[in-house]
Amino acid sequence: MIAKLLPIGLAFIMFSLGLGLRISDFRRAFSRPRALAAGLLAQVVLLPLSGFLIARGFGLSGEGAVGLMILAACPGGVTAGMVTYLARGETALSISLSAITSLLSFITVPMIVGASLVFFLGESTTVDVPVAQLAGGLLVVTLLPVGLGLWLNESGRLPAKSTQRVHHAATMVFVGIVAYTFLHEWPSITRHLPDLGPAALTLNLVTMATGALLATGARLSGGERIALTMECGIQNSALGITLALSLLALPALAIPSVIYAVLMNVTAIAFIAWRRWQFVESHA
Repeated sequence: MIAKLLPIGLAFIMFSLGLGLRISDFRRAFSRPRALAAGLLAQVVLLPLSGFLIARGFGLSGEGAVGLMILAACPGGVTAGMVTYLARGETALSISLSAITSLLSFITVPMIVGASLVFFLGESTTVDVPVAQLAGGLLVVTLLPVGLGLWLNESGRLPAKSTQRVHHAATMVFVGIVAYTFLHEWPSITRHLPDLGPAALTLNLVTMATGALLATGARLSGGERIALTMECGIQNSALGITLALSLLALPALAIPSVIYAVLMNVTAIAFIAWRRWQFVESHA
């Protein structure tokens, strides 16, 4: 029952983010090709490369390595936008990157996962991305709710107090989703954390650092650096689990995505707390 409510909760979070945005925010995001290029380089190229090097460096088993590569091949997660918002980053840039990487994943995921299966397991398997599920999720959970919130904000049809209440409620929903992930996945985490936890945590921290360094090198604004950092660290682990369980029918390949789903929320919460502390210090 709760699992079925998760897409609704995610859609509500995206609606809340849309209420805080204007069309000019997306125009600004797409008028900064350096920000988009840095984000795509980090997500599409450097993240899978980092996953491969980490899998080899930690000496993961074949199944563990492929599972990590499946995760590294996935696009940014829906909650990256919420984390970016809570960390006072450029939310429009985060949402734009999530949408673009999700569209590119129709091409990149089969290539990366197929090559990983051959390299680590010696299996030549065709990987079909669930196009309808991914496209439907992108539309229903992300684009439509953001569009509705954006329209209400642009038209001024929702009072400021109501908008604030929606933002507060969305934050609570986000906290609830994180808590549910912890509780629901805890048995799998405790069983496999010693073997796969260090590699998953390293991937999370390395990808976040990669996003931050690329943004700094491209001389992006502070808000854009936050967006790239979070976009790289928050992966669509649900897609990784779906690929492993439904398409490849190999449950062991889903474990890295399960562990990463929890760890990325831990680091995201820590990052949000650090950013909030910075904000308070700068205004003290």
